[in-house]
Amino acid sequence: MTKDSMKKAELLIPAGSPEVLRTAVMFGADAVYIGGEAFSLRAKAHNFSTEDMREGIAFAHEHGVKVFVTANILAHNADLSEAEDYFAELGELMPDAVLISDPGLFDIAKRVCPQIDIHISTQANNVNYGTFLFWHRLGATRVVCGRELSLAEIREIRGHIPQDMEIEAFVHGAMCISYSGRCLLSNFLAGRDANRGECTHPCRWKYSVVEETRPGEYMPVYENERGTYIFNSKDLCMIEHIPEMLDAGIDSLKVEGRMKNALYVATVARTYRKALDDYAEDPEKYRANMDWYRSQIASCTYRQFTTGFFFGKPTEESQIYDSNTYIRGYTYLGIADTDERNDGCIMIEQRNKFSVGEMIEIMKPSGENIPAEVLAIYDEEGNSMQSAPHPKQKLRVRLSAPAEKYDILRREEENG
Repeated sequence: MTKDSMKKAELLIPAGSPEVLRTAVMFGADAVYIGGEAFSLRAKAHNFSTEDMREGIAFAHEHGVKVFVTANILAHNADLSEAEDYFAELGELMPDAVLISDPGLFDIAKRVCPQIDIHISTQANNVNYGTFLFWHRLGATRVVCGRELSLAEIREIRGHIPQDMEIEAFVHGAMCISYSGRCLLSNFLAGRDANRGECTHPCRWKYSVVEETRPGEYMPVYENERGTYIFNSKDLCMIEHIPEMLDAGIDSLKVEGRMKNALYVATVARTYRKALDDYAEDPEKYRANMDWYRSQIASCTYRQFTTGFFFGKPTEESQIYDSNTYIRGYTYLGIADTDERNDGCIMIEQRNKFSVGEMIEIMKPSGENIPAEVLAIYDEEGNSMQSAPHPKQKLRVRLSAPAEKYDILRREEENG
């Protein structure tokens, strides 16, 4: 693969809310994917109203960033009539693509909004070049690889499909225990259908064995008195293997996480943006900066890392058996906004408690992390406060270092 073609690899970042979309755009995304209030596999995400979508698409396009809308549920009969209206609405909003897994929804989208590209979701179990060719003949412009594919298999797919067909693959984030994300556990155990956007993530629960004639007597599945998280996968991280992903012919590197907050999205987007840019500039620069990439990725929430299926089938080392908790290095405090009074304060909508006198960090899209002391906190009426304990309270904050609009404020945790 040539150096020029490597520069074209797309960094695709998730956005579960308008705030996170703006963060993804400012911190390095080439494209973002969002969900509307229907037909998305993340029903618990904040998701986007029609007006949110319109404003988000406009903001992204102003900054040269594409927007893809997920409509990747496996639809039941009752969903189809509503889908007609939904895709007609998307036709007016004009995102850059819709992401679909269900053939019925594919047909509706192709008929109702033919001007919008269609990408095929990983939920459609895309694990061979025949499947890619099938969707290409129907008019899809991109297919998202099933997470069960190795890089060798993806390279073989690239060799059998037209050059104008794009390959998207996950590069970072949570891994689903089930084949291409097709899971019935949530529906069976909690009555909430993962394939219609309502997954309760039972793969992260703790399990024990119960013998049929001894109900209530729970025996650990593994030699651990706390039980075992037998379905709990480590998170995917391919920051050290971007050259191999590009060499396999992947066009879009996708980060998982439409349930994640702005701090997570900013951290991952900024790190992969720099890694991609460094590699495009000079592979030696990419290798020289590897410790920085690793340290940045490890500063946001994660469950330990794995390379998934990319280098062969995962072993038992890809699972976490003793916990379902995240490792967290930083706490998200808020996003800086300008203050009309221009008196040295910034505006934020508080996301976690912080206090006057604390040392925090200003996280910038450029890659800088600037230490700053909280000098003063004021509520909207101008009253001085010693701390900011109320979630989503709008505040004016004076810091010892300058912060600009869209900068992230975070606090390092002692266990980070």
